[in-house]
Amino acid sequence: MPSVSNPLVYVLAFIAVVVLVQTLAGVFLSAGDRARRVNRRLTMLDAGMSRDEVYSSLVRRAATPGMRSARLIDLHARVEIYLRQAGLSILPIHLLAIAGGIAGALWLLALSLASSGGGSGLLVSGALSMVGACGLSALGVFLWIRRLRNIRIRKIEEQLPLALDIVNRAVRAGHPVISAVQLAADELGDPVGSEFGLIVDETTYGVEFKESLANFARRTGSPDGHFFAVAVSIQSETGGNLAEILEGLARVMRGRHTLGMRVKSLASEGRASAVLLSVLPVGMVGFQLLVHPRVYLDKFSDPIFWPVVFITGVIYLIGWLIVHRIINFKY
Repeated sequence: MPSVSNPLVYVLAFIAVVVLVQTLAGVFLSAGDRARRVNRRLTMLDAGMSRDEVYSSLVRRAATPGMRSARLIDLHARVEIYLRQAGLSILPIHLLAIAGGIAGALWLLALSLASSGGGSGLLVSGALSMVGACGLSALGVFLWIRRLRNIRIRKIEEQLPLALDIVNRAVRAGHPVISAVQLAADELGDPVGSEFGLIVDETTYGVEFKESLANFARRTGSPDGHFFAVAVSIQSETGGNLAEILEGLARVMRGRHTLGMRVKSLASEGRASAVLLSVLPVGMVGFQLLVHPRVYLDKFSDPIFWPVVFITGVIYLIGWLIVHRIINFKY
């Protein structure tokens, strides 16, 4: 790369880092602000927003941006549901932009360091550095969103038995089921408080109660949420004492949560080892491609290189599946 382009690379790298820092600061500050609020839905209602506007902001899906392939539409929907289960209101295209910005910043930084050293094959090295930057960016964004989703599901499973107790007492006192759910939505904080409020909003707009419960289970991604939706749906069709069903369901949820915490504590060492063994190889390969791509570039002409890469990838995938089955217990 000519020496004239070096200042341009530094300027672009500086701009990319500034944009990245501003984006991450906005995300973390907004997350902290959400944590300080008791209930997102009630806060938005208190701010003067109508129920329809709140529902549109928290639930309604945006139109799929010009996709004709059924697989792309299905992938877009899955990513959008995964983001909502993590408590993020951003769209998949925004997530792609964030990951692309991080990858671009890493790539420009690696390219500026490579250009200072000079040498031949800089174009191929830059392409390999781009692969490494994209891999590290995708891995980091995925781990961040997965952590947010796990934290939110854990909070839902902790709050849901208490919410069922509130609904149970309200039903025993003579309130309709939807009024009991509204009471739990007003009393509890995020995330169950907002999710129960959305159940009430959907029912108000004409959606059947059991369908709104199914949407609640789909939005949260919690197994306990699915148990609650299925139990109430069966009771609405076959009849029975709803108060006793909710009381038994809350007791079962508390028992499952206690057992799950004991299992996770006993398997914590294995889970930490599994995460390290799964993330470390991908991270190291991506980091090596980013900072010193010629290590792999010099081996491309070796006839045994690509077969070894393929065999290593297959072994890594098999090992990941085995470790995943070992540390994920069914209870």
